[in-house]
Amino acid sequence: MKILYHHRVGSKDGQYVHISELIHALRELGHEVVVVAPSATERVEFGADAGAVAMLKRFVPRFAYEAMEFAYSLVVYQRLRRAVRIHRPDCLYERYNLFLPSGVWLKRAFGLPMLLEVNGPLFEERGKYGGLALPGLARWSQRYTWRGADVVLPVTNVLAAMVRATGVPGERIAVIPNGIDEERFGNNSLPTREAKAKLGLGERLVLGFTGFVREWHGLDRVVDLVANRAGGSGLHLLVVGDGPARESLEARARQRGIVDRVTVTGVIDRDRVPDYVAAFDIALQPAVVPYASPLKLVEYLAMGRAIVAPASPNIMEVLTDGENAVLFDPERPDGMLQAIERICNDSDLRSRIAEGARSTISNRGLTWSNNARRIAELFDGLLRARASDVLRRA
Repeated sequence: MKILYHHRVGSKDGQYVHISELIHALRELGHEVVVVAPSATERVEFGADAGAVAMLKRFVPRFAYEAMEFAYSLVVYQRLRRAVRIHRPDCLYERYNLFLPSGVWLKRAFGLPMLLEVNGPLFEERGKYGGLALPGLARWSQRYTWRGADVVLPVTNVLAAMVRATGVPGERIAVIPNGIDEERFGNNSLPTREAKAKLGLGERLVLGFTGFVREWHGLDRVVDLVANRAGGSGLHLLVVGDGPARESLEARARQRGIVDRVTVTGVIDRDRVPDYVAAFDIALQPAVVPYASPLKLVEYLAMGRAIVAPASPNIMEVLTDGENAVLFDPERPDGMLQAIERICNDSDLRSRIAEGARSTISNRGLTWSNNARRIAELFDGLLRARASDVLRRA
C-alpha cells in the first residue's frame, strides 16, 4: 500500500529515531512511504534542533510562537493536499503534535483512513513544563486531532487512558510501544569484555546511561555511589549522551576525586551507540514521565543489559522485578541507589535479569518490524471497511 507519512519534528533526537526506524520498517515490508515533513530536519546533525525553529522559540513571545504554530497548519495542509494529488496515497499516518490539525483536515477532505501516533499528551506536557499562552486553542487542537483520527496509537496503556478520557472510544485505540532494530542493537553487538576494552574500562563494573541528561535523573547521586565504593569495587559510570546536567555531573566527579571513574561522552552518532551500550554491566533507566515508552529501555532490553528502572505503571507494562529488571520505588529518594547496590552485589541476579531482558524483545514483539506489521494490519482493516461502505452505499 502507499502510505502518506506526516510529522512536524524539527530536531534529530529520539523522536527522529522513532520516525526513521518506523519508515524503514514499513518500506522493508514492501509499502511505499511518502513523507511530508520539515526539510530542515535532514540538514542538522543527530542531537541538534533545526536552527530556525530553535531561534523562534528563544526570541519570539510565547503567544506569537503558538499562533505561528497553528498558522503553520495551513501551510502543512497545502503541502499534504499537493502530496495527495501527486502520489495518490491509500492512507495517512501522522505523528501527533500540538497545534497541528492538518492531518484531520486532510482525512476529511479526501476520505483517507488515518492513524495518529501519540507519544505524549502535549497539551498537559507543555502546560506543565513550558507554559502555554493560548491554552484554550491548545486544548481544542489536541482533542480535535485525537478524536478526528480513525485509530489513535498511544505508546503505553497509561497514555491510552488519557486518550480515552478525551472521548476517543476504546475500539479506536491501539497501544504500540517503541521498538528496536534487532540487527543493530542485539545480534551484531560487541561482547561486553571487548566493548569495555575498546573504551579503556578494563574489568570495571560499568553503570551505564544513554540519552539526554537532566538534573531530575538523579545521576549526581550515582556519582556519589561510585565515589563511596570506588576503592574496592571498581565501579565506573558511563553516560552516553549530553544535556544540561553534564556540567554538574563532571563537576561532582572532580569534587569527589573520581574523574577517572565517570565518563560523559557527549552526543554520539546513532550507529555508534550500541558499541557503548555493549560495555554496560548495569543499564540505568532513572525517573521517567508517567506515560512514556522510553526508547533507551527497549535498546537495553535488546542488548541484554541488567536494567535498573522505576516501578511506575508505564515501565511495568514491559518490566517485571527480578525477571528482566530490578525495579525501585520512584517515590523513595534512595530507591534507585538501593536497587543499584542490590544488583552490584549479586552477580547471579545480574546474569538472570540480563537473560530475561534479552528474551523480552521476542516474547513481546518489541521490534520496529512488528510495529510496522500492526500498522499495516490496521490500515488494511480501515481500507476494507471503507470499501465495504462504498459498496453498501452503491
